[in-house]
Amino acid sequence: MLNAFNEIVKNYREHRWEPSELNGGKLCEAVYTICKGWLEGGNYPARAEKPSRFPNKCWELESTYQQVPDSRSARILIPRMMIGLYDVRNNRGVGHAGADVDPNHMDATVVLYTAKWLVAELVRLLHTLTTEEATAVVDDLIQREVAWVWTHADKKRVLRKGLTWKQQTLLLLLTEAGDVEEADLFRWLEHPGLPSFRKDVLKQLHKSRLIEYDSATRTVRLLPPGVTAAEELLPAA
Repeated sequence: MLNAFNEIVKNYREHRWEPSELNGGKLCEAVYTICKGWLEGGNYPARAEKPSRFPNKCWELESTYQQVPDSRSARILIPRMMIGLYDVRNNRGVGHAGADVDPNHMDATVVLYTAKWLVAELVRLLHTLTTEEATAVVDDLIQREVAWVWTHADKKRVLRKGLTWKQQTLLLLLTEAGDVEEADLFRWLEHPGLPSFRKDVLKQLHKSRLIEYDSATRTVRLLPPGVTAAEELLPAA
């Protein structure tokens, strides 16, 4: 499941829309197998199952295991989300020459965020962590993917040219779920000077209430108005 999920994220970042969607089907098969194993008391097979008539098999989980306590997510919510994701893989020009819709950014974005929801929901369902630890894992999984921000290991770069330092900062923060180290932002931007970055970028964005800049801990967090401002910089899908 994680291999399929990581491929979706990687291909989306690289604008490879068709393989990004194609791996949505692989993720569904792994998630289905995990849900079915959980509903059967933790009886997980060694490999993911690829059932025929996949949508019908998802619907069957709802009725077959209705006596399993606290199972609504595994029986109903997750399977219904998988049906939609699998249909994008089969009927939206992904892996089929001659379908009526070509692979594109819009469909790939649906695949990405549905995949993130599915994995995050399994973390909630299966985790043996504390509530705080599980929440942190889920927050990492649902970080915003921004097509104009390239990510590799611990590096990020804004690919769109012509943006101000403030605009680039907002886009970088849009890809993060929580606090970001000032040093990371400075390094990602390759800004020419730390004092001017603090004075002219971070403190000005803080004053405008677009970010929360903590000068004591040297951390930065995007505020709701900042989210809006950053999203206005994105291209229409």
